Amino acid sequence: MRESYAMYRLPHADQFTVIRQTSGEPLQLQSCAELAGVEGFVMAPFEISARNPILVLKPDVIEDVQLSEEEQVIGAMLSCDCDEEERLSYSRDFDIFHRRLVCGDFGKIVLARRHDMLCDSQISPERLFRRACNMYPRMFVALVSTPVSGTWLMATPEILLEGEGRHWHTMALAGTMKLEGQQLLFDIPAGSRNDNGSIEWSEKNRCEQRIVAKYIAECLGKYSDEMVENGPYKSRAGNIVHLRSDFSFVLRNGECIGNLINDLHPTPAVCGLPKAETYGFIVKNEHGDRNYYSGFAGPWLKSSRSHLYVSLRCMQIEDRRYRMYAGGGLLADSIEQQEWDETEAKLETMKGVFG
Repeated sequence: MRESYAMYRLPHADQFTVIRQTSGEPLQLQSCAELAGVEGFVMAPFEISARNPILVLKPDVIEDVQLSEEEQVIGAMLSCDCDEEERLSYSRDFDIFHRRLVCGDFGKIVLARRHDMLCDSQISPERLFRRACNMYPRMFVALVSTPVSGTWLMATPEILLEGEGRHWHTMALAGTMKLEGQQLLFDIPAGSRNDNGSIEWSEKNRCEQRIVAKYIAECLGKYSDEMVENGPYKSRAGNIVHLRSDFSFVLRNGECIGNLINDLHPTPAVCGLPKAETYGFIVKNEHGDRNYYSGFAGPWLKSSRSHLYVSLRCMQIEDRRYRMYAGGGLLADSIEQQEWDETEAKLETMKGVFG
């Protein structure tokens, strides 16, 4: 039986944590609300189902490991699989999704795609994880492997929920621009309003971010009377920069945390609005299952601070095949080629770990 384990590195940390479940299989849940009574490392899919349940790894063994500053280039030979069909599938999906935006059925909807790469040799997932940690210090990096989910690597900038007790934090992360040329030379820490004037946001990006922030504020209002919103700010993730708003809040009742997660997931940043309608449309019409891409993952603990991150910039590892996932938010004025280019830029995060 495949061992269940998770390795994760919090943003800006100089060490990572290894969690191993040494007996039995991870706990399987069918609702986010059930998380209120459990703890461990959580791996949740976009669509919760019998085939893709929420998994909770029991922390039988916990070990903190210091990160090496060395970043060895892996230098593997990679080949792409079915590029032409992949592009045509995206085009068909875009047309179907976009029509529902133009006619006013949806305010926003997220379209995702998959991209397969084959390697000439098998590479240790842990080696890819360590390289991702060194390449993306601002992101949450995790490697999760279970008999149910298979093996997944992610490097994500988006917090779904973090905190403890009644004090919590989340964010709205939307709007995407690729950094190029001189823009790559400037550091843009979270919360910064200074990018040396090099970034000009389109109205489409600003509108997308406002949609996500408004939804999250409305969600939190159901559970908290003490909420502070800051932003939007610029937040860098690899060669991508996003618009970000932060929300700090105090729960009226700490026992309702599972219900809050249920309301937040999936956020408009990975799904759309109205939530129920766009979620159902994605599940029925999107080319290829998302599986654990655009779900969430992270340490979920009772006695200390929890960190759940939206599972973006994902790679599913199967022997020598590496299946990467990326998506982007569509609005009525979205242009297909620009949206395709945005997913290409996001795929570069996972491609980059191969050197």
